[in-house]
Amino acid sequence: MRLSRIYLNAEFTAAACLALPADVARYVGKVLRLPAGAEILVFDGRGSEWLAELTFVEGAAQVVLKTPQQAQPESPLAVTLVQAIGRGERMDYAIQKAVELGVAAIQPVFSERTVVKLAGERLQKRMAHWRGVMVSACEQCGRSTVPELLPAVALSEALHTSADAKWLLAPTAAQALETANSPRSAALLIGPEGGLSAAEIDAAQALGWQPWQLGPRVLRTETAGTAALAVLQARWGDFN
Repeated sequence: MRLSRIYLNAEFTAAACLALPADVARYVGKVLRLPAGAEILVFDGRGSEWLAELTFVEGAAQVVLKTPQQAQPESPLAVTLVQAIGRGERMDYAIQKAVELGVAAIQPVFSERTVVKLAGERLQKRMAHWRGVMVSACEQCGRSTVPELLPAVALSEALHTSADAKWLLAPTAAQALETANSPRSAALLIGPEGGLSAAEIDAAQALGWQPWQLGPRVLRTETAGTAALAVLQARWGDFN
């Protein structure tokens, strides 16, 4: 039987007893309905994963670390998804699937046609929400390393990257996926619901980004990144 996995932001050492945060304790007790003595896998988001035993002390849920586990290796291709911020569930879907597909980092960006207006406290709340989506995706897919969530910035700032390969998806591009070498790092730019503007595409190309047409159909913003990441993982990542 597959063991349940939970994320704990803590230092893991042998026989350590770690208290579960209130929301995690509720999930373990009310949703998973795990009893005292149940075994569970815990990971710290930085590549460490342990088999642990669930205990309850004076009503508080805790886990006792038992043995370290072989963590799932990360993809040899480190992809940063530069994702134009989309509405609600579309952005959540794009982030969730990117994590499942092994992305190394996610860079939310504000583009010319981004319709979602976020700033200040509202942006902080959305960033915290997206971080939660990433953690949940890691719990589900078996990753022990939570990808980095970079601060949301203007697209013009995010275009400056030192990745080995840089692609932007554009349905009007004249070429398919091309690169002379096998990259170890890559950046993938996905536009918002209305797509990237011609000026944004020109600015990206001037900085070395290559337009990439992914098939004959126009994909939604939340679908495009998922499809493109699968192609990259199949070609240079861990989709063997």
